[in-house]
Amino acid sequence: MKQSGCTVYKERHFSCEDCDGIVSGGFDATTSQIVLCQNNIHQQAHMNRVVTHELIHSFDHCRAHVDWFDNFKHLACSEVRAANLSGDCSFSNELSRFKFGLKQHHQECVRDRALRSVLAVRKVSREEAEKAVDEVFESCFNDHEPFGRIPHSKNDAKYAYRDFQNRDRYYANL
Repeated sequence: MKQSGCTVYKERHFSCEDCDGIVSGGFDATTSQIVLCQNNIHQQAHMNRVVTHELIHSFDHCRAHVDWFDNFKHLACSEVRAANLSGDCSFSNELSRFKFGLKQHHQECVRDRALRSVLAVRKVSREEAEKAVDEVFESCFNDHEPFGRIPHSKNDAKYAYRDFQNRDRYYANL
């Protein structure tokens, strides 16, 4: 985040609150704050996914200057990226939801999770949300920043972090 021009202060940018419904967290663009729903997060792995998901929104807010309120495609793109990169659609999560498949399953999961997130935060029809997600899906699904790859596992995440740390060293040698 710092390299993208945004510094994160954990005391100011993270808030633990009780939330309504089954929402696990959110990103408040007006305060640049990540809200964790302490009454709906019961396991460390779940919290890790929620924090990662919301940090991706925070990264997008900083890097791409997302217009969360007036540009529906910006929201859809960030939701696609967050679902893709946070572990929301990992094999183990999908297995626990009794949803699994082989061909294009990860993409289907990302599309579904992004659609559900868009519908949860905006009062729009399902058709409008599907259209927005479909229009941005390919380019946003293939945007893996800041990881450089989809971190499918803890090992993958470690390698992605190592690649990120070494990125400047690589480009300096070109």
